[in-house]
Amino acid sequence: MSPPPPAPPPPTHADADADAVVIGAGPNGLVAANLLADAGWRVLVLEAADEPGGAVRSDRGVHPEYVTDLFSSFYPLAAASPVMRGLGLERWGLDWRHAPAVLAHPLPDGRCAVLHHDPERTAAGLEAFAPGDGDAYLRMLARWDRVGEDLFDALLGPFPPVRALPGLLARTRAAGGLRLLRTLTLPARRLGEEEFTGPAGPALLTGCGLHADLFPESPGSGAFGWLMVMLGQRHGWPVPAGGAGALTSALVRRLADRGGEVRCATPVSGVVVARGRALGVRTAGGEAVRARRAVLADVPAPALYGGLVDWRHLPARLRSDLRRFQWDYPTLKVDWALARPIPWAAEEAAAAGTVHLADSVDHLTRYTADLATGAIPQDPCGVLGQMTTADPGRSPADTEAAWAYTHLPRDGSREPGERLADRLEEAVERRAPGFRATIRDRRVLAPEDLQALNPSLVRGALNGGTAAVHQQLIFRPTPGLGRPETPVAGLYLASASAHPGGGVHGACGANAARAALRAPRLPRLTHRDGRRRE
Repeated sequence: MSPPPPAPPPPTHADADADAVVIGAGPNGLVAANLLADAGWRVLVLEAADEPGGAVRSDRGVHPEYVTDLFSSFYPLAAASPVMRGLGLERWGLDWRHAPAVLAHPLPDGRCAVLHHDPERTAAGLEAFAPGDGDAYLRMLARWDRVGEDLFDALLGPFPPVRALPGLLARTRAAGGLRLLRTLTLPARRLGEEEFTGPAGPALLTGCGLHADLFPESPGSGAFGWLMVMLGQRHGWPVPAGGAGALTSALVRRLADRGGEVRCATPVSGVVVARGRALGVRTAGGEAVRARRAVLADVPAPALYGGLVDWRHLPARLRSDLRRFQWDYPTLKVDWALARPIPWAAEEAAAAGTVHLADSVDHLTRYTADLATGAIPQDPCGVLGQMTTADPGRSPADTEAAWAYTHLPRDGSREPGERLADRLEEAVERRAPGFRATIRDRRVLAPEDLQALNPSLVRGALNGGTAAVHQQLIFRPTPGLGRPETPVAGLYLASASAHPGGGVHGACGANAARAALRAPRLPRLTHRDGRRRE
């Protein structure tokens, strides 16, 4: 299919009007901008930072010979998302790379649960832990193949998925009906107990909760684990060749080819609202930028409501609801430049792009109980990325660019970041004796550092708000319709604070863009004497 014709030339700084102004050049903002530009709209993206990307950026800040992703790294949601796939970013330079194995979970006895690209090999590995677990895994995969991709696509769209619902219900009935729905509500611990008899299958499922803020006992955490494992089995957990920033660069280049513009180092200080509708924005430098059709905000909900939009333009109920808004847990991240690959005691972990650091489901439960009660975990669980394993160009030959992160309690840590980083290194060292001897350089990013690098990561929260069920679907970011529309006409929430939430899938931005495209064009406001107000 040939691409749509480009939009009119982008606005200049002297004529800063646009059909749509997008606040924030994170992945959701850039996806929204691309879809609007595809429809022929003139789009201007205003980004506060000196470079675009939000939480999809990379640098050489640990060591000049090593490429390090500042925030996110592996992108199973992007690889599977129909929104991202539909943009055809490979034409603009995006090149996905895959590690030899998708995911590994080394266990204390030296064995390792591994998600391989080949499902039969994954099943054989689980079978070695416990007879029957291989077949149980293949049954879970077959269930996914019947309904999972359709369910995933429906969840990425506005909720409820009215158009997709009839077909989805039919496929759900074919895949087990109420029994499948019951499975989707299960905590990850219970799902693992029901499906497997050995430790490997439950470890893969519950370890995926580390990528959000879901406990092994959280309702719905089993569905999240199933989703992440199945996406890994069918799509992998790929990385962009050259660093996370390559994904952002492809989005920016595509937008430019459609006539859109990204202006960095241009923070927005407020949305201009009159008579209940958004007219544009005002920058921190005092510039007024008119939006003829829509303003889309790729910022956290608490930064938009009562921040960029004054409370006088918003319903009192929203202010009350937003007081209950819950962030996900703060994050501590450590980046390493390693002189050689990590010497895992469980050798199979060496081939995986992503490694989960947790001894067992019980270990995960103790760790998350510490978080819930405000205690700093003394034996942290974590997620580790082996970036050169996935993309050999990230560091010199026979070395490794790696990172790991763990979560901290919401009430803040009273321990220095370096001490917490040492504890995370100890967790790796126990699983890979000699790991510390491989470290050439490291960088520690405490929650406040992550927020300084990206103000949307408030206290180091990576997902724009908790992924727990009380703040998902029709409850995200507050009880409503699970849609990007706001109480201000022409203003749309396009960030991870909107449904469907965190992760680099572009759906939050796409939902906002499509809502703007569907909306009737509002008449221009007029002065009381009938003259049009410019």
